[in-house]
Amino acid sequence: MNDISGHPIAGDAIVLGGVNLSLGRGAARVHILRNITLNIGRGEAVGLLGPSGSGKSTLLMVMTGLERPDSGTVTVTGEDLGRLDEDQLARFRGRTIGIVFQAFHLIPTMTALENVAIPLELAGAPDALSRAERELAAVGLSARLHHYPAALSGGEQQRVALARALVPNPAIVAADEPTGNLDETTGRDIIELLFRGHKERGTTLVLVTHDGELAARCDRVLHMHSGQIEGRVSAKTTP
Repeated sequence: MNDISGHPIAGDAIVLGGVNLSLGRGAARVHILRNITLNIGRGEAVGLLGPSGSGKSTLLMVMTGLERPDSGTVTVTGEDLGRLDEDQLARFRGRTIGIVFQAFHLIPTMTALENVAIPLELAGAPDALSRAERELAAVGLSARLHHYPAALSGGEQQRVALARALVPNPAIVAADEPTGNLDETTGRDIIELLFRGHKERGTTLVLVTHDGELAARCDRVLHMHSGQIEGRVSAKTTP
């Protein structure tokens, strides 16, 4: 049983219709996503909650165009991702979606400032470095602009990754277990920054987590199991 209609409505940020995805070959082929149909509204914060192997990270990859489904449609801010070639998709993702991974994915030969500026430079923005500097200041790293990732703590690296995701002012921020490699206190700081950015910028936030308490901070929680969204959909009960 899956969630809601799958038909675009006013205010939709992400619409998935009948999405299926299998990975692997032959006898090792596994059906990862099973007929996922889903609408996420603009400005909504949605938590994807489920155990390891439930398909939640793969679903996030499909939503962001990092993985193409075998069948079904993926529409993001009105754009049918299936109609875009790889170059068009990369450009669309660069200006529309900010992604924060568990493993940071910083470029080791670039400073914090350069890592944050790179999506703007790829887009041809003339003020890339100054915008990157402001974004790093917003996550508390003004004093670490010229440090390389190896000289930064895990929490600092994730702040750089968050600044990089936010610097293009994307419509959507997707976070895949963003605190998975961090201690509890540092992870809590990152989550506060993530939700602050969501609230202040009005972005759509999709958060993959196995932590029910963290997911409950979202407007809506989608429970995943065996590649499907279960019928039980939780809404946030606190303001």
